[in-house]
Amino acid sequence: MSEHHANPALAHHFEDADQQFEASTLGMWTFLVTEIMFFGGLFLGYIVYRSLYPVAFAEASNLLDYRLGAINTAILICSSLTMVLAVRAAQLSHRRSLIVYLLLTIVLGSVFLGNKVVEYSHKFHEHLVPGPNFRPAAALTDPHHSQLFFSFYFGMTGLHALHMIIGIGILLALVFQARQGRFSADYFTPVDIAGLYWHFVDIVWIFLFPLLYLMSRA
Repeated sequence: MSEHHANPALAHHFEDADQQFEASTLGMWTFLVTEIMFFGGLFLGYIVYRSLYPVAFAEASNLLDYRLGAINTAILICSSLTMVLAVRAAQLSHRRSLIVYLLLTIVLGSVFLGNKVVEYSHKFHEHLVPGPNFRPAAALTDPHHSQLFFSFYFGMTGLHALHMIIGIGILLALVFQARQGRFSADYFTPVDIAGLYWHFVDIVWIFLFPLLYLMSRA
């Protein structure tokens, strides 16, 4: 009996499961490299403008709620742990544990997004959204370039949140497939590469948090 008949998850154009796993992992890493280049450009732009307008960026940064940012950082670190446990459960064919850890990761990711909604709503009520209604209560030395800081803040954290939403959608699909018994010690590639994506999104936040919330408080 060929391996394709023994393993229904093995696509016809791969010779064996190992080759399929390596190709899938390579594809995800290639995608992540493009994401690194994308976010890297945003980080570079932020650093350049921060060096040009250090006072305006520092004053604007002090208007962010670093406590909420720290809580979200802890939440994402915990979600990385549950994602690792989900991958391990898939490798050991522990279906129930896999579903539980995936759901925990989804819950933690959702709490993170809920906190971002709260934080964004505060910024709207405090008139800290760039545009004609930018009227912060605090006296700013250079309001024009403080708006530039908030443009980076909403742009970078918004794109990060979009990646989180996509990640949660992927995890929901994995939960559905796991309930159908699609994953086992012989086939857990989708869980593994989804874990790579989730860890990448977490790492992006690990850089965003000190850059946006903490650098001016050092």
